[in-house]
Amino acid sequence: MQEATKAEVRTLGRAVRKARERIRLSQEDFAELCNLHRTYIGQVERGEKNISFENILRIAKALSIKPSGLFQRAKL
Repeated sequence: MQEATKAEVRTLGRAVRKARERIRLSQEDFAELCNLHRTYIGQVERGEKNISFENILRIAKALSIKPSGLFQRAKL
């Protein structure tokens, strides 16, 4: 992954974490809501995983926002 891409993945991960914390869900409860594994959510939030489009959709749905809203929160 290129450096610019890594920075954007980290930025998106931070936006996911802030949004999850805003709705007061643990990583474990949020992962269950997304139908994803807790360790995957942790990796996303730390910017270690490049999220697939399908998982962006799952995460946005669990946060009750549009995928574009997730990118807007990350200022991407």
